[in-house]
Amino acid sequence: MRQMRLRYAGACRLCGASLPAWTEAIYESDTKTVLCLECATEATEPISPDLEPPYDDSVSAESGVPGSSARREYERRKAKDEEKLREKWGRFGGLAVALSDERRHTKSWDRGAIGEERLGARLNALAADGLAVLHDRRIPGSKANIDHLAITRGGIWVIDAKRYKGRPELKIEGGILRPRVEKLLVGRRDCTKLVDGVLEQVDVVRDIVGDVPVVGALCFIEADWPVIGGAFSTRGVHVLWPKRLAKALMEQRAGGVDVP
Repeated sequence: MRQMRLRYAGACRLCGASLPAWTEAIYESDTKTVLCLECATEATEPISPDLEPPYDDSVSAESGVPGSSARREYERRKAKDEEKLREKWGRFGGLAVALSDERRHTKSWDRGAIGEERLGARLNALAADGLAVLHDRRIPGSKANIDHLAITRGGIWVIDAKRYKGRPELKIEGGILRPRVEKLLVGRRDCTKLVDGVLEQVDVVRDIVGDVPVVGALCFIEADWPVIGGAFSTRGVHVLWPKRLAKALMEQRAGGVDVP
């Protein structure tokens, strides 16, 4: 690893923060990825000896691989798209594949997998006594999965990672004469269904664990968060970014406070 000014724009592999060209950052030559200076400091200087993350390959194998389902689906769709191009263009199929852009719906699975991988790496770095993490857990009787589970002294966090552009915000309609309706917007996009999805996942986990407190979180990576404030809750689901989520989990890991 070495500190340098980036020649090209990138994103921190742990927190997902955008790093414009010529920003001072840490470049990891082995993985060809970058870390923002804040994450690099956190990774090399544990908060206290008893909170140092003793992560190894065996623990990683037990906790699961972040983004593995999304990555497999992306590879499946990509292979299918390429196969169709080769069939269509015959002996020019290889050239057609090389010159064609990926379909938007196919590429969205790649973006999602990268978001889960980045958030998963950050959660893995936090794991220690008082905090366990699980990734990519299949929901029984469904093809859907839960991106991440964080198990703390205060309860269980069900975390859905999203790599969307735009600023997340809460829009409230009605209230006095009409029923109150809360909508999650990202940019101008109505993403309220994401909250519904997290609540469904929370219900699944509650049915399994019983009286253990369970809370849902939507963690947006690379979103346009404001410098001050920004995080909020809607219908009991926390909407935040990786560093804010990590801070909440660290507080629970260290002090065993109740789930907010």
